[in-house]
Amino acid sequence: MSLESEAGLPGDVLPGVLSESLHAELVAFRRDLHMHPELGNQEFRTTAAIKERLEKAGLRPRVLATGTGLVCDIGVTEGERPSVPMLALRADIDALPIPDTKTDCPYRSTVPDRAHACGHDVHTTVVLGAGLVLADLHAKGLLPRPVRLLFQPAEEVLPGGALAAISDGVLDGVGRILAVHCDPKVDAGRIGLRHGPITSACDRLEIALDGPGGHTARPHLTTDLVTAAARVAVDVPALVGRRVDTRAGLAVTWGRIESGHAPNVIPQHAELSGTVRCLDLEAWRSAPDIVHAAVDEIATLHRAKSEINYVRGVPPVVNDRESTDLLRRAMVARRGMKSVESTEQSLGGEDFSWYLEEVPGAMARLGVRRPGERTVRDLHQGDFDADEHAITVGVEMFTAAACLDVAASLET
Repeated sequence: MSLESEAGLPGDVLPGVLSESLHAELVAFRRDLHMHPELGNQEFRTTAAIKERLEKAGLRPRVLATGTGLVCDIGVTEGERPSVPMLALRADIDALPIPDTKTDCPYRSTVPDRAHACGHDVHTTVVLGAGLVLADLHAKGLLPRPVRLLFQPAEEVLPGGALAAISDGVLDGVGRILAVHCDPKVDAGRIGLRHGPITSACDRLEIALDGPGGHTARPHLTTDLVTAAARVAVDVPALVGRRVDTRAGLAVTWGRIESGHAPNVIPQHAELSGTVRCLDLEAWRSAPDIVHAAVDEIATLHRAKSEINYVRGVPPVVNDRESTDLLRRAMVARRGMKSVESTEQSLGGEDFSWYLEEVPGAMARLGVRRPGERTVRDLHQGDFDADEHAITVGVEMFTAAACLDVAASLET
C-alpha cells in the first residue's frame, strides 16, 4: 500500500523521516538525560540541554516562568501571532525519587535515589527530535502549519506542572496538542491508541478522626475511635462505590491507617490516608462531595469528629476522536496498519489531562518493550528501561502528524 493512499497526500514519500545520524544523536541525548535525572521543578540541567540544542538548530526557545521547562515555536516569527492554530507537541521532563537498580547499564543514573523510571527522558527526546526535523521541513517550505514544542516540568508533582505551564500561556494560539507516554507492555515499533479516556483521575485523601478517648473497659462512655476508624476504612469505599454509576470506577483505596499506643487505652486520634481514583471525568468532578459526605456520615454514626483533607490530583486524559485519528493515520502512514493497537484505560494519572480541559488533543502509548522480551520492566520501577528504537518511532509519528494535519491548519 502506498503512502499516497494511506496518508491522502500526493507523492510517494511523506516528509519527516529521521536520519541515521540524528537518531544516533538523539539516543546519546536520551542517555545523557537518563544519567542525570532531575525531580520536578528542579530540571535546570535538563532545560539547559534542550535549550542549547534547539538554539543550535536556529530556533528560539523560551524558558517557562517557573525557571524550568520551555516552549519553542516553529514556523512562527517571534512576536507574531500565527494565522492558523498551532499544533503542540508536549513532553514531560522530570524524573522520580527512586534509585536506579539496573545492572550492567552504561547509562544508568549517576544521581543517588533519582531515576528516569517513567520514560520522561524518552518523551523529551522524541519531542526534541520531532522539533529538529520539523524545523528542517519548515526551512524547506514543507511544514503545512506552525508547531509548538512544549517541554513541561513537574508532571510527577500533584496537581502537575501542566497547570503552571497553562498559566504561563503555553496554549495561546494552540488548536491541538499531542503527546506520547512510554508503555512497557507494547513492543517498540508499535503504539497503543484509545478514543475517550485513556488514563484515570487520581486524588489524595487524608482523614483525621478525633474523640475524647478513654479506657477499653468503658467504651460506652466515650468514642471508640479505633472502631470508628475501622468503619471509615471499610464503609466509606463501599458507600462511595454505590453513589455513582459503577461504570465510573470511583474507588477509595487506603494506604495508611494509624491510631493508638496501648492495648487498654481508647485513643483520642486516628488517621487514614489513601487515594481516590476514577475512570470517568464527570464522576471525578463530583468525587470530593461524595467522599466528604460518606466520611462525615460514618464518623457521625460513631460519634467521632472528622477532618478531611481532599487533595485534587489530575482528571482523566480524554482523547478526542479527531486527534486520536490523526495519530492513527500518522502511524499507519509511517509503519502500516499493524503498527497500531487498541489499548485499555489505565488506572494511572497523567497531568496531560489539564491541557485537554482547554484544547482538543490525544496521547498515544509508545511501545518501548524490546520485541521478544518476556520480562516487563514496569513504570515507576528502578529497573525500567526502553528500547531506543521507540525514539525514531515517536519522532516520525509526530512529524507525520504535523504534515497530515492539513485540514486543521486551514481553520480560521
